[in-house]
Amino acid sequence: MKYRQLGDTDLKVSELSFGTWAIGGSWGKSNDQEAVLGLEHAMDAGVNFFDTADVYGDGHAEELLGRATKGKENQIYIATKFCRAGDIHDLETYSEKSVRAYCEASLKRLQRERIDLFQIHCPPFEIIKHGGVFEVLDQLQQEGKIRHYGVSVETVEEGLYCLDIPNVKALQVIFNMLRQKPLYELFPKASKKGVGILARVPLASGLLTGKFTKGASFAEDDHRNFNRDGAAFNVGETFGGLEFNKGVELSNELKWTEEGRGNMTRAALRYILDQDSITCAIPGFKTVKQVEDSLQAVNVPSFSNEELAKLEDFYQSEVHSHIRGVY
Repeated sequence: MKYRQLGDTDLKVSELSFGTWAIGGSWGKSNDQEAVLGLEHAMDAGVNFFDTADVYGDGHAEELLGRATKGKENQIYIATKFCRAGDIHDLETYSEKSVRAYCEASLKRLQRERIDLFQIHCPPFEIIKHGGVFEVLDQLQQEGKIRHYGVSVETVEEGLYCLDIPNVKALQVIFNMLRQKPLYELFPKASKKGVGILARVPLASGLLTGKFTKGASFAEDDHRNFNRDGAAFNVGETFGGLEFNKGVELSNELKWTEEGRGNMTRAALRYILDQDSITCAIPGFKTVKQVEDSLQAVNVPSFSNEELAKLEDFYQSEVHSHIRGVY
């Protein structure tokens, strides 16, 4: 496992880390025992960083992480997120009273005294511009409740704005082979500012595993069913904003990337790791097997400059116009 500095912070994290939305909920049926085994397997392989949120399974993902990392607080870093348990448009959600309550609740579930990276969970742009929440986060940082803070953003414009907020040390953004827009302006500027990048939705909600066929169905409680057109939250969080069947078509055209890399999952994650400005990719998982498969991405061949140029051309000419929503 290789490690990368999270911007200009004191945190050095595994370039292949893991997100925990899937083991918390909204991805169909999951098994807690398998989830904990997956977390333990990842840590045994050198993963020292996990991303979660207070709304993943109404705190269940945080509880699972707390259980799996108990006693490893100085070796394993945890990033969590807040605000979506409340009304994300209400300033009260970002008041000192509310944010402190979110922080304390997460600390309790994680069984920790300090959160390594506390992230605002995709707030509306007007909340970011208002700025009051950052003063609250500064206070919690001074008290030692949080080590660093960042923002999970939906758009490049939001990310660029956050780069000018002094103590924002990390941005979490949607980025994958089918969602390349952040590459062109946001990532270079983040590197210059010393802000780390966490790449979420790295497999486009499973499209980039190459396992789906057109017309596939998902469980009722899976966001790939209830949010495939953005009915519950930002459409970009599901299939990277692509209409499902079109996404299957496009992912099939990327089958060539798996040659010499084992499969598309590993290729898709390798593509992200090949971007120097990215701190880590955070794929999700529900099984130990999925953890094992993703971990292999650190060992497969990198993309050549010619391959990267081919992927960029494919994105610009075939993909970009099909992504829905503001991004």
